Amino acid sequence: MSPAVVVRRPFDPAPALASLVAHAVPGVESVAGSTVRRLVRLGAEEVVVVATLRADRIDVSASAGTPTELVALADRWFGLADDLDAVHAAFEDDPVLGPLVRARPGLRILGHSDGFEAAATTVLGQQVSLAAARTFGGRLAAAYGRPGPDGLTRYPSPEELAAVDPVELQTVVRITHSRARTLLALAQACADGLTLAPGAPDVRSRLLALPGIGPWTADYLALRVLGDRDALPVGDLVLRRALSAQSAAEVARAAEPWRPLRAYAAVHLWAATAYGL
Repeated sequence: MSPAVVVRRPFDPAPALASLVAHAVPGVESVAGSTVRRLVRLGAEEVVVVATLRADRIDVSASAGTPTELVALADRWFGLADDLDAVHAAFEDDPVLGPLVRARPGLRILGHSDGFEAAATTVLGQQVSLAAARTFGGRLAAAYGRPGPDGLTRYPSPEELAAVDPVELQTVVRITHSRARTLLALAQACADGLTLAPGAPDVRSRLLALPGIGPWTADYLALRVLGDRDALPVGDLVLRRALSAQSAAEVARAAEPWRPLRAYAAVHLWAATAYGL
């Protein structure tokens, strides 16, 4: 491994680790204690990255890569570039979010190291439990990924997945026909140039044009993958429960005062409601 890079920022590891454990694709991403390990593409290379999450810093090491690349990865993956003082100032007087922000002042928005993997996993998780989504993701990776170093699995690329027969995909992963269709449409779109990364243009509209991808999926990916700090999946059931809302429209109305940081409102509500933190 290359020398570790220490990125010092206020950071609350508990919600991040809870989310990583809940979403990690078996074989692709390993979470043990406060450490997460996976393959990440840095430039033209695919390298083993190990990140240890602490309250005041994140230690990142990799089998290759420059310190600049590792810091940029940590910023994108763990939301370390965000100004938490601005978040605190925006919400400190809010009756709903103020207590949550004071309780978890170091909470940040967990991103992802691979936009396509995050999107595919999100599609597999539509209308099923997180446990079922992880099972589906593990089957997909085992069937169509490739063995990597240190016992890790390389998640299939968009090009590799787009070439899979839809009936085979449905049978192997044990998902519905409509879910397989959506997954293959997503893979084909990414193979054709759709980039799922911060700063990429027209992503939301292009995602919504795909069969089986609606506003919840597009907005969730905007929050997790695209770095949109005002993204809010208003149809999310956990947010509805947290806000005692009867509809997506009620969630949208309740969240209007939280612009332009609605994504931070979402992660604080998720941490308090979904993970009980």
